[in-house]
Amino acid sequence: MLDRESTFAQPEIVKLLKTKFIPVALDQAYQRRQKDAEGDYYRKIAGQGPRSNFNSTTQGFYIASGSGTLLLYNNNRNPERVLRLMKEKLAEFEKLPKTKAPAIDASRVDEKWNPKPPAGGLVVRVHAKVLDGYEPTTDRWKAIFQSAMSRDNLWISKSETAALARGEVPATLQQRIARYHLVDNTRGEPPMWNEKEVRSIDMQVKDGKITGTVHLETADGKRGYQADFFGVVELKANKVVRLDMVARGKFWGSGTYTGSPPPGKFPLAVSFTLADGSDVADKIPPQASRGWIRGYIR
Repeated sequence: MLDRESTFAQPEIVKLLKTKFIPVALDQAYQRRQKDAEGDYYRKIAGQGPRSNFNSTTQGFYIASGSGTLLLYNNNRNPERVLRLMKEKLAEFEKLPKTKAPAIDASRVDEKWNPKPPAGGLVVRVHAKVLDGYEPTTDRWKAIFQSAMSRDNLWISKSETAALARGEVPATLQQRIARYHLVDNTRGEPPMWNEKEVRSIDMQVKDGKITGTVHLETADGKRGYQADFFGVVELKANKVVRLDMVARGKFWGSGTYTGSPPPGKFPLAVSFTLADGSDVADKIPPQASRGWIRGYIR
């Protein structure tokens, strides 16, 4: 969220990325583990930087030549600094000998780290937003977090999709929604809920309308979410062509990487909208599925 609203909202940086660079956004937790050509290429670049231990994070901004020569590693999102470094490294690149970069063998793919949406299933865009409760701030970075809206994808299996078309919400789908998508991920990577923390969830479909309630809470009561579901499912030729739903209620608590929430219980809304495949981000695996897709969608 911080990067989108700071570094990559700076007009000159955006222009440079569109005209002088080939921008790539990725989840390094995948690429540093992939046993394929893409993973090899990423590790070649990242291994030249300060975060060369691939058993831990290699997060940061990298600038490299097509042949994999690292020109810059930076983990500071200040737009002015990033812009200056981009210009400096572009000038360095233009002085390098012009050579043709070897092609990457795209046929060698590590399936574990390249999961595809379920055949015959659905991809649903998920957004979460804190609606109120923050104390006013003049801090630039806090203000970005306070207004942030997150994004993730929910994957629904073929059999679950068929059940939705029959007017049912399978228990497997209800549990996946509760545990992995009813989270406050507006300030960073959130802790997911375990099975015991799903105190109750009840979702129904009647005459195309989705209703229900959910109660999530940790054993110590320090983090939780109680919300109502409202939504619509539409069919065409017995196929789901529309799915719009929102969970809205009170959230409380935080996680290791989602600090500084509003005090007490605060309003959080999570929306679900059927993806149409028009956005390249529709193909990104759900965050909770990282490295264990069979555990996420079962």
